[in-house]
Amino acid sequence: MDIARLVAIAGMGILLLNGCGKKGQDSSAGAANKVRIGYIGLTCEAPIFTAVEKGFFKDEGLDISLVKCEWANYKDVLALGGFDVTHHLIMYFLKPVEQGLDVKFTGGIHRGCLRVQASTKGNIRSIKDLKGKRIGVPGMGTPPFIFATRVLGANGIDAKNEITWLVFPAGELGLALDKGEVDAVADSEPIGSMLLAQGKVRNVADQAVDVPYKDEYCCAVIVNGKFLAANPKASAGATRALLRAAKWVEANPAAAARLSVEKKYLASTVEQNAVSIGNLRYVPSVSGAETAVKLAAAEMKIAKMLSPSTDVDDLAKRAFVHLEGVSDEWLQSLPVEKVADGQVPMSWRLREYAMNNPADPFCGMCLIPPVK
Repeated sequence: MDIARLVAIAGMGILLLNGCGKKGQDSSAGAANKVRIGYIGLTCEAPIFTAVEKGFFKDEGLDISLVKCEWANYKDVLALGGFDVTHHLIMYFLKPVEQGLDVKFTGGIHRGCLRVQASTKGNIRSIKDLKGKRIGVPGMGTPPFIFATRVLGANGIDAKNEITWLVFPAGELGLALDKGEVDAVADSEPIGSMLLAQGKVRNVADQAVDVPYKDEYCCAVIVNGKFLAANPKASAGATRALLRAAKWVEANPAAAARLSVEKKYLASTVEQNAVSIGNLRYVPSVSGAETAVKLAAAEMKIAKMLSPSTDVDDLAKRAFVHLEGVSDEWLQSLPVEKVADGQVPMSWRLREYAMNNPADPFCGMCLIPPVK
């Protein structure tokens, strides 16, 4: 089975609307100010939770209901109108868009959550060293798999024939390295930072720091195409609320983490969630998202995840749309507050990277009780 087929299968998912549940007030498709926001319950979804709790959606005159979904049917529920707006990974949606999925990207939320990492026990120090090796991933067609495949293709490696892919639960990728079952792994936050802190891996491709990926938006606002056509003002308002919230999260990562945990949007500790959020860059951008769509599409085609006949520029034009009142100039003029206790304390960051070993100079930080 070729890589494009694997990504297509991952894009189809399970066509079940009952995998999602609403939180808050019911939404009516007939009301122009009613918008259903989809979410899974992930660390990186902090702008969604922030926009709700800080009243950013209300400031746009929108009546919001939240729709909680599972990974398995997330894309299909959006496509079928089970919810209207969310923010999610660009690479995860490009193959479905190529195949006709009617959704549109409208603005970039954050950068830098994906990595390819090699075991420190081996001699792999660059992407080219991965040829012929075994790479562990949390699933075929997942964003880490897509990112790794893109990077391999850009370095002249045939990911289908010159790599052995092995699937493990995300939390067991480090164990697979320990047992020698894989030579490298592709992962996302917070797994990548945890493996680095444990001394198990070295980065060979890091979306947060490597050119050309470091300025690429991995996650963007995405809107159901039919909803957008019928409700352009609500779509623009929801996009503005999420981009405003992303800017707030960048200025107040610990406060955003606290809000997400205390309001029970996700299961985590405040400390762990804050450090994970702090490892991402929530610097929202409209032009940045448009560029990311083009770059991701071009490299996915090189890596054979898109059809050889696909016109990348045409795909990017179909996938991205500019909305009224949503621009980089508006974002730059938008003030953002810094709240008390909104930053991630240095002690939390040190403890995250401190190994439980007396020889580790940061080990003393392990003795500080974590925030619940």
